[in-house]
Amino acid sequence: MRYKLTFVVGLALGYVIGTRAGRERYEQMKKTARDLSQNPAVRNAAESAAQTGREVAGKAMHVMSDKVPASVSDRVHALRRHNGHVDTSAPEDDWGTSNT
Repeated sequence: MRYKLTFVVGLALGYVIGTRAGRERYEQMKKTARDLSQNPAVRNAAESAAQTGREVAGKAMHVMSDKVPASVSDRVHALRRHNGHVDTSAPEDDWGTSNT
């Protein structure tokens, strides 16, 4: 319940601040966010973090695969395929995500 209340308070606060700031401030923040996301240093840092995350996840998967029964692992993979979470348009690693 605490998290729901925190979310609702944050939503209300964001609404009030947004309505007081107006459209000009919104456009300014949007432009700043776009410029930041297109900054090569930020893009490189994000890609580096993503690559590190994939490497750590791969290592964790190999460590845990020895501890989790094969039947559980097979069931998880079957559920992922059944629910449509597998992206067939990109090469797949052990976690079902692309390497890009």
